[in-house]
Amino acid sequence: MHRYEPRDDLAFRLLRSGPVTLFWRARLAAEAAEWLDEHGYQVIPLAAREWTSDDDMHTAVAAALDFPAYYGRNLDALNDCLRDVVSHDYGWSPDSAGLAIVFTGYDAYATRSPRSAQIVLDILADHSRVAMLFGRPLVVLVQSDDPDIRFEPVGASAVHWNEAEWADAGRRPGKA
Repeated sequence: MHRYEPRDDLAFRLLRSGPVTLFWRARLAAEAAEWLDEHGYQVIPLAAREWTSDDDMHTAVAAALDFPAYYGRNLDALNDCLRDVVSHDYGWSPDSAGLAIVFTGYDAYATRSPRSAQIVLDILADHSRVAMLFGRPLVVLVQSDDPDIRFEPVGASAVHWNEAEWADAGRRPGKA
């Protein structure tokens, strides 16, 4: 009989410090997303660097998670629709092992809309906690081209760097 080893489970390692994990090196974020995909997670990529406004964020998230046409395109409506996603009403296949939302270039969006960028992560963290209560992990990977990006705690948890880049020196050119 195979014994479960948490150190072999990337999703466990990502979630143990909180639902949102930061990545500087795009390669590491892509490798994490690939691992999650290979282990049955539904992976939702979102290119946040392309968002020039909150409206762009709402458009991208609504399309990626198949929000209904009546989606209100504001942060309260985002919160409401994510509740439905966690309930598997739309946007998340109940046959998957979990859901991984992967933001790339999130620093660009956070620079343009710092308040909204923080709130989006907070909303996702709250829904990740609820999803876990139903036995379905919701993992949020946030890739940033800014190695010094910081966020306030989300879902009452600090936002941490991934295990390969937790030390500041791991997020410097030439250190990859």
